[in-house]
Amino acid sequence: MAAGTVTDGDPAAVDRRTVLGALAGAGTASLAGCSLFEADEDAATEALADEEVRELAERFAPTLYFDEREPWFPTDPRPYERERDGETVVDGFDALDEYTRQYEESGEPPAPTVFFRGVAYEDSPLAVVQFWFYSAFDQFTTNFHWHDWEVLHAFVDVSEFRTDDGGTRPESAEPQLFVASSHSRSVPNNEFLDPERTVPRILSELGSHSSALSINDEADRFQRLSSDASFADITNSAIEGLGDLAEIPAAYGLPRDEGGRLPYVVPELDGAPLYEHDRLPHVERTDLVPEDLTVRSLDALSSPPRELPDRATGLVFEHADRDGDPDVAYDLVPASDVEHISGFNGPQLSFEFAVPSFVEDAFASHITATGAPWEQSRYDNPAADISEPNHRAALADRYDAVGAPSTVNTVVAGVTEAVASDDAPDGEGLTTRFSPVETIALLESDPEAVPTFGGVAMLRDVPAGDHRLTVNGAGVEPHSEPVSVADEGGEPTVAGADGEIPLVARENSVRLAVDADGTDADLTDLAVEDDFAGRLYDADLSGPDSVYVHRDGAYTTEVRDAEGEIGAFRVTPASEASVRVDEPDTGKGSLAAYVADVAAETRDSVAGHDTDDASGSENAVRGLANALEAVADAAERAAARAESGEGKRADASLETVVARLERVSERLAEARGDLPDDRERATDRRLDQARQRTDQARSAERL
Repeated sequence: MAAGTVTDGDPAAVDRRTVLGALAGAGTASLAGCSLFEADEDAATEALADEEVRELAERFAPTLYFDEREPWFPTDPRPYERERDGETVVDGFDALDEYTRQYEESGEPPAPTVFFRGVAYEDSPLAVVQFWFYSAFDQFTTNFHWHDWEVLHAFVDVSEFRTDDGGTRPESAEPQLFVASSHSRSVPNNEFLDPERTVPRILSELGSHSSALSINDEADRFQRLSSDASFADITNSAIEGLGDLAEIPAAYGLPRDEGGRLPYVVPELDGAPLYEHDRLPHVERTDLVPEDLTVRSLDALSSPPRELPDRATGLVFEHADRDGDPDVAYDLVPASDVEHISGFNGPQLSFEFAVPSFVEDAFASHITATGAPWEQSRYDNPAADISEPNHRAALADRYDAVGAPSTVNTVVAGVTEAVASDDAPDGEGLTTRFSPVETIALLESDPEAVPTFGGVAMLRDVPAGDHRLTVNGAGVEPHSEPVSVADEGGEPTVAGADGEIPLVARENSVRLAVDADGTDADLTDLAVEDDFAGRLYDADLSGPDSVYVHRDGAYTTEVRDAEGEIGAFRVTPASEASVRVDEPDTGKGSLAAYVADVAAETRDSVAGHDTDDASGSENAVRGLANALEAVADAAERAAARAESGEGKRADASLETVVARLERVSERLAEARGDLPDDRERATDRRLDQARQRTDQARSAERL
């Protein structure tokens, strides 16, 4: 199947096939991930002394780089706290509205603050300094919510930290691993083993504040892949030297740094845009992520947006006591100062996530609010946040306090877009290519949708069993298919046809519905294949199903039953808004009827190029058309005889089909040069399909 690369000329763009090949092949150990719940038990931790953790926090306090369009920066939630039913809470309306008011009045981010905490693993020189960042709101394409807490864990060796006289040597604390939080537990965190930099650099993603690490020389740029001159900003591998990177990292990054685009969605409350709510008098549309990066909803466009702005660095935050000249100096405040807050609240926010099925469906996906850090397991055990098994294994080798990793179930697929192929006649064939517009994926068993990176959808910690994976994107039709995840972890479950899920722009889409109800055969699988692009859909089938296809494709719809029998149906949608296959069946009759359809279709396509030579004799193209008509006649007889239960006579007709297909091959060889190149290619591909389905019909036991 043809797949291209990013088409905007960005040299940093990631080839989707390269990434997917590494993830599904040599990189599966990296891909499998480390479960937040199943890894070997870690040692208990104890809080570091106040003065010690302050010294370590000042040494490792990160520099934060924000997008120039960022509306919500790290702040102190305490000005927004309220007493409610005997508890201290921060209400989402209060925080968002008051933060917006303060920012507009002062023109500067209100109360820039980073909260810190330090723990040490018992009987171990391994300690962790945590930096927690609170923002009043999170507006991402997926999972936007009231409030936002992100974290950076700096794992450090404190063997030489304390002196014999009771003092400390902060400069002796050696960094072992940086772990920066990503969107959710379903997305790998951004991690770097054995960083040479003491001061971490964090690239905060616009709106979501997901933290990508910047270890490379280019301070405000995320680099996923290593090159001859530089190393990647995430290793995802326990290695001896920075130049020895052998695996493509799987951690989440900044799509707009990689040549990808991810439009944002407007949050809704009770069906209306959030900024229209009467409890947010100071919040206007302009106080959210800007409109040039935003869509009203995923289905608001007829095609993917191509002109989304690149990411550009805006404000840079740095610790107030550090020498330098940052745009904003933040205060370091102990996390214990806010542990009295019992909840960060807010009503349900939502966006519609479409699910293509026989009857169109949709459901609202949301996260109401984020939880308090001190209620999370990673607050006391930061090792719970290590998502890369090789990193956990490296720390486990160095320190008994960290348990060995265990594998988890992961679902992965490459997401592309289907477009008309230049190699096919107009409206008769497709290709697939990497789209610079990122998409979002969701398992119906998990309410957290995750974004793709470099065109790769990856979901971690997936429970064993049957799921349904749905992929949505701005301006494209949704894709949905069942996914079965095995009990044992380790090897990823690769979704899609050969690992690829091609999406279709809404303006070019046709819904192909397959109604298996009323079919005698027990159908188990459905596949859709284009003459030029190959297999586009291949998944389990149970009852009616639906998939969106491109109107310029020429498709073979294939079904399989519990006995392994195959059926096929020709679908050429052209200008149709939808196509429906009712009661598809398997066996000789289905396959023979398909061959008749393909032969007749190909006859009609070449007949338009029929001309007489100078002597007036029949030319090669006319001979080809006649040979195809003979195939169609024989295949129709085979189908009719199979339907009448005459198996032996159907087989005899199929033998005639085989002989006549050979005659078609001869006529096609004679006609080459008299047909346009694209028509020759289309005829070759249809002839291949006819041969394949004829062979299947001859071996079919079911009539």
